[in-house]
Amino acid sequence: MNKTEKNQLKKQSLLPWSLILIVGLIIVDQIVKHWVTSNIPLNGSRTFIPGLLDLDNLHNTGAAWSMLEGRQWFFAVITVIAIIVVAYLMWKNRRSAWIMTGLSLIMAGAVGNFIDRLSQRYVVDMFALKNVNFPVFNVADACLTVGVFIMLIVVLKEDDHK
Repeated sequence: MNKTEKNQLKKQSLLPWSLILIVGLIIVDQIVKHWVTSNIPLNGSRTFIPGLLDLDNLHNTGAAWSMLEGRQWFFAVITVIAIIVVAYLMWKNRRSAWIMTGLSLIMAGAVGNFIDRLSQRYVVDMFALKNVNFPVFNVADACLTVGVFIMLIVVLKEDDHK
């Protein structure tokens, strides 16, 4: 790939690819949640990776560690605001691969959990790390966490360049 082709690639919008990533991750999140609720009884657990990871079926009406439990209106407002802000940032940074990756993960996670909150009034959590004091989480939570981590790295690297 010559320099002109690389510059053309940098100028292209990454929005189509980001939308594919977002939709794909939301689908995976919803499929995993559906499988867990169909195959593991509520508050039940199955060993997935012995000594490392269990699959649980928990209904969480709060945030991590069940903080702010039962405040669905609060999560709805925060999620709508987050979706609007992330969509704006995606449009503004549509040619930056790392920013678009981080924001796409954040968007997928926010929408994945928002679907649960709107349709069920709780979020299905399933991944329980063994021997670690960490909240049970789902695919959407993992997307949010990795997306925020990527954005943190982008911001820190940007500060290094200034």
